[in-house]
Amino acid sequence: MTEVSTQGTVDAVTTGQAVPPAGQQPTGIQINDLQLIMNIIDLASQRGAFRANELTQVGSVADKLGAFLGQVAQQAKAEQDAKDKAEGKAPAEVKAEAKVEAKAEAPASSEAPSSEEAKAE
Repeated sequence: MTEVSTQGTVDAVTTGQAVPPAGQQPTGIQINDLQLIMNIIDLASQRGAFRANELTQVGSVADKLGAFLGQVAQQAKAEQDAKDKAEGKAPAEVKAEAKVEAKAEAPASSEAPSSEEAKAE
């Protein structure tokens, strides 16, 4: 099996996040880490990294992870909506800001948007 390194500038480029200094391990798993895992599963499946008899298990984990990330996104949206409502922003302003933020955060790749990204638009 191929070992994946999590050090260096490659991670900072692919994830858009700073890599902790050498010798320091990040504590816990963040939502961004789970999204990265989902992207790795997707990429590995596109490249044929899994055997046919493994696909059911990989798909099951990917489905669970996707559902969890969807719930987290819905919860974050509900919290943001509540915050915006408390600040007195109109729904049109909030929706316009969300689209601008989503476009700014979108990865620069030629892949089609995921189902979660499509739902957000």
